[in-house]
Amino acid sequence: MQKIKDLINKYYEGLAYLFFGGLATLLNLVVFAVFQAALGTAFATGIGNILDNVICILFAYWTNRTFVFKSQNTGKAAWAEFGQFVSCRIATMVMDQVIIWVGVSLLGPHVGFAVANAKLWAMGVKLFSQVIVILSNYIFSKVLIFKKK
Repeated sequence: MQKIKDLINKYYEGLAYLFFGGLATLLNLVVFAVFQAALGTAFATGIGNILDNVICILFAYWTNRTFVFKSQNTGKAAWAEFGQFVSCRIATMVMDQVIIWVGVSLLGPHVGFAVANAKLWAMGVKLFSQVIVILSNYIFSKVLIFKKK
């Protein structure tokens, strides 16, 4: 039992990032799917994806700050940290939007495909995008935002 505790303590940050990153990704995919079901693929891959990302950025900041990197910054330092976090997440949001635009609008199924197939394709593109975004966000968070002093 002690070995397990030692491993968790040793790899806590990575494990916590995977767990809370998984929750943020799940939230991202669920909101995307809800937008897609309620308002259509065009909305979900456009404005909906941006709204989806804003919700997830706020959730991810709170979980990363509180549970993953356990930031102790207050005042101006906390605001600077938040600004860096949001800036980096906006960069990966743009990356997400570009991947979705290319994947759905340029490479996606068009004429002759059922709507269900187009929706499934869009969700697959969103999943692929999330893998790239998660890796990028971890690097930004670890190297630029929540670096240990």
